[in-house]
Amino acid sequence: MIKQTEVVERPEYLWFFYTHVYTSIFVLLTGFLAILRKNFGWENFHRNTGKIYIFLILFFAAPSGIYMGIFANGGFLSKLSFVILGCIWWFSTFKAYQLAQQKKFKEHKQWMWRSFALTISALTLRIWKVIIVYLFHPNPMDVYQIIAWLGWVPNLIFIEYLIRKKHL
Repeated sequence: MIKQTEVVERPEYLWFFYTHVYTSIFVLLTGFLAILRKNFGWENFHRNTGKIYIFLILFFAAPSGIYMGIFANGGFLSKLSFVILGCIWWFSTFKAYQLAQQKKFKEHKQWMWRSFALTISALTLRIWKVIIVYLFHPNPMDVYQIIAWLGWVPNLIFIEYLIRKKHL
């Protein structure tokens, strides 16, 4: 009910919403599988799951997320956060793809970790929401503004720390 204005006034909004939600399910799954770096008895399993992951992000999940970010709840700060998230998510994934094509696999791995840190923002955002609501009981729109940033910025800082410390 919160997004009725977008649904009624922008018929394409639901298409972007469902595209984002359903492709992101497969992005999370393929991302987890690719990071495991196991082939599970199938030749090129890592490579193929990585290709699916990259394709879904570049052509569906990130573009639809950016579009939805433009109409996010919580005002300008939430919108800004989700649009930046979508753009960085797209860029980090594209950069990882480019580096794999150039056979620069160490750098490819680091950019894929950045991409995946942004992918799991879908999960961390929801975890932060539960924690903040449980502890502080704030106004719902205030929560949205806070979790819009907490969902991905700490993930990116943490992964950058691991990359710089040469753990990844």
